[in-house]
Amino acid sequence: MSGRQPDHPALERPLPGWNDPEGHQVPPDFPCVFDAHVHVFPNELFDAVWAWFDQYAWPVRYRMYSEDIIDFLLSRGIQHIVGLQYAHKHGISRSLNRYMAELCARTSALTGLATVFPGEKGAKRILKEGFRLGLKGVKLHAHVQCFDMESPAMIEVYEVCAENDMPLLMHVGREPKSSAYPCDPYFLCEASKLRQVLKDFPTLRICVPHLGADEFDAYRDMLERFDNLWLDTTMMLGGYFPMRNIPSPSELRWDRILYGSDFPNIPYAWDRELKAIAGMGLEPIVRDSLLYRNAMEFFSIGC
Repeated sequence: MSGRQPDHPALERPLPGWNDPEGHQVPPDFPCVFDAHVHVFPNELFDAVWAWFDQYAWPVRYRMYSEDIIDFLLSRGIQHIVGLQYAHKHGISRSLNRYMAELCARTSALTGLATVFPGEKGAKRILKEGFRLGLKGVKLHAHVQCFDMESPAMIEVYEVCAENDMPLLMHVGREPKSSAYPCDPYFLCEASKLRQVLKDFPTLRICVPHLGADEFDAYRDMLERFDNLWLDTTMMLGGYFPMRNIPSPSELRWDRILYGSDFPNIPYAWDRELKAIAGMGLEPIVRDSLLYRNAMEFFSIGC
């Protein structure tokens, strides 16, 4: 049923932090790891994000700013990082995109994505400017930006991404839902809406974080039907969320799943999900595709 609410939303109330032990390096048997979901914001925006998490989500374990985030992950054996941010209001996208481009200019191990607030004046121009700055795709978050996937504002984003062969990573899964968001993700983020976008824009590469939580069966089906859909694993493999039927990567189309951490805005050890992957006994081709090969393809990252 359209808009059906969950029995227990993931963020019905703030969740606890976990004091699980962290490793000093990625698991030793991993040949290469790309983290395809890392947040970088200007300092003042990070402060605001963490205040929101404290009140409505979970305690953020790693309160460090962008340059320290990059140094932390690279020093622990992550070979490449995909940097993400999103504009929570009109008028800040250009400055965020410039900030991301400046970070990318300092290290070849960072691929940055542009952002825009859907519907803001000059959205196409803002994204094209971001691409000219060297940004390699677009990041959007429906829970924060309150966009409908089928709106004219989003058609504009799809068009500019498709025309410029740029991938789109957008949080359009219904969870983790919070009543503190300014809109209801269960009405905006139906998997059926994304299915129509995939049909209408067959050349547009789209990645949905959190394995499409919580419509796991619908996303499993769409992965099989659409070659332009990817999912990332962000925060779904560590046993943190009280959700049912979270699939293992081995149960999904292995050439369309990317590893992502959501670092630094996580409530547990930075390598918790990498340890989980190490314990899954995945075949090398499946493991390596998850850890880095699929990210290289989706974001067009060279060796």
